[in-house]
Amino acid sequence: MAPNAVDYLWFNDDRFPDLADSYCFTLVRQITPELLMSRLGAQAEASPRKTLDELIAASYSGPGPLGTWDGNFFGAVCLGDWLLIVEANGHLGVNKKAIVPLSAGTRLVSHSRNVNAVGYFHWVEDGEIRLSFDPLFPSLRHGSTPDELSGMMQRVGFDLGDDIDGGIHDKAVFALAEHLTGVKLTPQLLEESTYLCGLAPRPR
Repeated sequence: MAPNAVDYLWFNDDRFPDLADSYCFTLVRQITPELLMSRLGAQAEASPRKTLDELIAASYSGPGPLGTWDGNFFGAVCLGDWLLIVEANGHLGVNKKAIVPLSAGTRLVSHSRNVNAVGYFHWVEDGEIRLSFDPLFPSLRHGSTPDELSGMMQRVGFDLGDDIDGGIHDKAVFALAEHLTGVKLTPQLLEESTYLCGLAPRPR
């Protein structure tokens, strides 16, 4: 059965109160957490292995104002051939200066949302951005092949009309990422994984 937005209704404020409102998930094929650290120029945490709750708490516990970090705090875990990068209140995975080089020789799929409901979705192949859009406005697509997935976008739950999608666009991004990667995220997977955490400098 093809992935669908309704498969991801579990990702909400009730289940993940400190993640659902401001998150970034990035999937990169055939890359290890250690290689990720190297490509990002990241420094591993003193106690780098963390649960999801510990990762989220650390994301809001930086030395700056309101617990901010001078850089991008993240956690990563291998899921078969894919590496999942999780950011709470971070958006490195949708920063083009970071993901274009990170996708060298492989596929990268990322999506995010901030507290103002602004989001991004990117599909990148070996440095080429194939598809990029704001999930609130899925009819406004960019990239080298912006229409290649239009049929699948509708099947997973996007409204490609001219009006703002007021439905379940924020869950449809998960289903579209699953279509491109074969990785189905579940609450159990997120909660039971152990993440290698680090701090990457801001892309320049």
